[in-house]
Amino acid sequence: MTAIVILSRGNCGLSRCITRYLVAMATADLLVVLLAIIMQQINFIYLFAYFLFKYPLCAVIIVLQLVASHCSVWFTVAFTFDRYMAICCEKLRKQYCTERTATVVISTAAAGSVAVSVPLFFAVDPRRCGPTVEYITSPTWASYELFVIIITPLLPIGLIALFNALTVKYITAANRVRRELRCSGQNPKDPEVEKRRKSMILLFAISANFILLWMPHVLYSSKWQKQNYFYTDKYFSTPIYILQQFGFMLRMLSICTNTCIYAMTQRRFREQLKSGFKYLFTLTGQLYK
Repeated sequence: MTAIVILSRGNCGLSRCITRYLVAMATADLLVVLLAIIMQQINFIYLFAYFLFKYPLCAVIIVLQLVASHCSVWFTVAFTFDRYMAICCEKLRKQYCTERTATVVISTAAAGSVAVSVPLFFAVDPRRCGPTVEYITSPTWASYELFVIIITPLLPIGLIALFNALTVKYITAANRVRRELRCSGQNPKDPEVEKRRKSMILLFAISANFILLWMPHVLYSSKWQKQNYFYTDKYFSTPIYILQQFGFMLRMLSICTNTCIYAMTQRRFREQLKSGFKYLFTLTGQLYK
């Protein structure tokens, strides 16, 4: 929520295009936390708010958390591609890296996420808010699950790795040319090269964060997705259940850290965050007085 407020104010020195992507990512991450972690995971295991177990609300929550998860991942892919276009494609940069294009891309990704997730609503048994018999046994639903795994996260992993690899290759080549053009008597510390080096480190951090944290979930989903899908073995410490929960935890961590990695590396964002905390403490002190 804090990231959404700070970024929406537009005082972080970022373009409107970048800000639009970051706000969309932060919003999707917040929805994942609310729907997948609080309303589903924590409630199903610890809180037992029974009205959330009732059909059709439970089915709607499941679909919405899947939509939010898809949106978070594909907004990250869209932002990665936007950065690739901005850095590597000078001729197309002005046409593509605009607020209007960002809005269209975000809307398309959101609509696609809804279209992919809605079929899961019909896989929920109204009598127990669990998977239907057809969902467990049908080859059609097995094909749907395979399709969902490809859409998120296998395809995004490949795209993010590809775009970042191309961006790093371009930056490395540009740095080599720049070093050759610089005179030997000049200061060896080139601010532009240092800026590009930090960009490369950020890209590697983003790729590693996304790929490594999604791998346990991919491993689980490739074989055991239908087993214990709705956490029916939550009181048994079976290896499958442990792998499922471990993968779920890392997947949620990956989604929730994407915006932090992008935003917290920006100096002005950190300044806005510090100013917000100072104002909050000052206001609290005045209220106590």
